[in-house]
Amino acid sequence: MHLGMRHIRCFVAVAEELHFGRAAERLSISQPTLSRTIQYIEQEIGVVLFERSNRHVALTDAGTNFLGGCTKALTNIEGAINHALKTTSGETGRLVIGYTDIAIAGELSPILKSFRQRYPDIEVEPRHDYTHAQLNDLEAGVLDFGFLTGPIVRGGYETVTVQRDRFVVVLYESHPLTALPEIPLTALADEPFVLGTTANWTHYHQHLYNLCRLAGFEPKVVQSASNSEGIFGLIACEMGISVQTESVQNYFRKGLEIRPLKDCDETVSTVAIWSETRASPVKQRFIDHLKSYPHQIGALQR
Repeated sequence: MHLGMRHIRCFVAVAEELHFGRAAERLSISQPTLSRTIQYIEQEIGVVLFERSNRHVALTDAGTNFLGGCTKALTNIEGAINHALKTTSGETGRLVIGYTDIAIAGELSPILKSFRQRYPDIEVEPRHDYTHAQLNDLEAGVLDFGFLTGPIVRGGYETVTVQRDRFVVVLYESHPLTALPEIPLTALADEPFVLGTTANWTHYHQHLYNLCRLAGFEPKVVQSASNSEGIFGLIACEMGISVQTESVQNYFRKGLEIRPLKDCDETVSTVAIWSETRASPVKQRFIDHLKSYPHQIGALQR
């Protein structure tokens, strides 16, 4: 049987119009050509699809059943064509995006929300991981984008700064330092610290330890946790205090108080990073979104 989409479209037009002249006009072909096409379809299938007279065209029972299948076929092929076009233009597809605790507590949430609203057919899979692990996954092609603690300078990758956080002190609510509106870093020299695990929080700890050393002390770490929620839970148990980024204020936890560091203008950046060599239409859509995002505060770097 040799039937193509042209034959199907001709049959559907006649079945819907029930008039060869109107159907031929709709298809922009001559009426004799359309009549021959319908006859060819009937010969190929071996059934009569239309009852014809000089004044009347009607579907046979076989024609009615055939119409249902043809309508589904056209819908499926048009959907496949539309999907292919959207894939080519980057309006559909899949992105795997890594993020740190600091990123998801800050600008990443509105970035992803606005992107998904604009491109609802693009599947976004966020994956939590630490900065060093994201860099490894980017290298392996597991991630399309990483949102991690910067600065990052790596050949073959582009980065854009999406967030800069000041430092804040996280205290349990009965701590004496909560009486101060701002806390000097030197006041924390003898305090027990609760921090992220050394193996996983390396990039953030570089910022924090440099800051403390400039104030003349090393943090006395008494407890550690793998993520921000664990850190805050240990502080709520009154096991110590911590210095974190101001984005943690978006985490609400009962029993904690947050105070800014006094006379401290140092910040921690969160950067989006992606490989220059793995471009795709859907990936380019996200890159363009990052560059135009209202809170994007850094210039594109290479």
